[in-house]
Amino acid sequence: MNHFLDIHKTDKDQLRLIIDSAKAMKTARDGQPKAATDHDLPLKDRMVALIFEKPSTRTRTSFDVGVRQMGGQTMVLSGSDMQLGHGETIADTARVMSRYVDMIMIRTFDESVLEEMAEYATVPVINGLTDRTHPCQIMADVLTYEEHRGPIAGKKVVWCGDGNNVCASFLHAAGQFGFDLTFTGPVQLDPEMEFVGFARNQGVAVTIERDPTKAVEGADLVVTDTWISMHDAQSARERRHNMLRPYQVNARLMERAKPDALFMHCLPAHREEEVTSEVMDGPNSVIWDEAENRLHAQKAIMRWCLGA
Repeated sequence: MNHFLDIHKTDKDQLRLIIDSAKAMKTARDGQPKAATDHDLPLKDRMVALIFEKPSTRTRTSFDVGVRQMGGQTMVLSGSDMQLGHGETIADTARVMSRYVDMIMIRTFDESVLEEMAEYATVPVINGLTDRTHPCQIMADVLTYEEHRGPIAGKKVVWCGDGNNVCASFLHAAGQFGFDLTFTGPVQLDPEMEFVGFARNQGVAVTIERDPTKAVEGADLVVTDTWISMHDAQSARERRHNMLRPYQVNARLMERAKPDALFMHCLPAHREEEVTSEVMDGPNSVIWDEAENRLHAQKAIMRWCLGA
């Protein structure tokens, strides 16, 4: 049994196995209708609990579809259904859920909820997102880059905007997959130094550059995310817009990157805010492949968790 809690908590060789498995499963499904075997259905007769304290579109749909494609069934539970930590402890919830289901995916706010769930569960637990990290998304991003441009090792990735949970997992991935990362954004929104330190300790270059035009020079991949959290108050939204406006990814900025540089965004996007429609819909954008690859990466993660 393996938990998938964060990219930096998973062995490098195992991460590569997951990416390679995702590639193989995606290729096998593309235009190849065939009778399913038990090997194709590693979740046959298994039940997976999908717990959402935070609302979701891509995470919910991709996990639900992925479980079904591999022969399993899902039980979708919201935070209000379970009231995690508002009576029964997380530990007791984990113990009980482990008696009913074969795997747990949880999308929550506080990282401690994920960690306690994993500590006391006797089935695999997958991090579907916390306020600090979003590892499943970045596994899909690595898969997407390598589909289009080959190995990501040694490449330059530039993160524009807010050093948020997605940025944190990109830093973890930089250390584990061996690519360099440049962060460009306002000092108030720098990524946590713990995450920067992890990547640097793995021998990759992590640079903080306030000037976005300098940051993207020579970039192989440019990435951004929404500036606004669904929970931000209006006053916070206005402050963030003012801070982040210089870091919008637009055609002028992309021109400073390599001609074949890719653009990614984990979605949902606020068009004309953190990124222009010209870039999102342009030839360098791979955002729809990126969104699809959540399905394939997560199938591979679930399979790895079960040793299937």
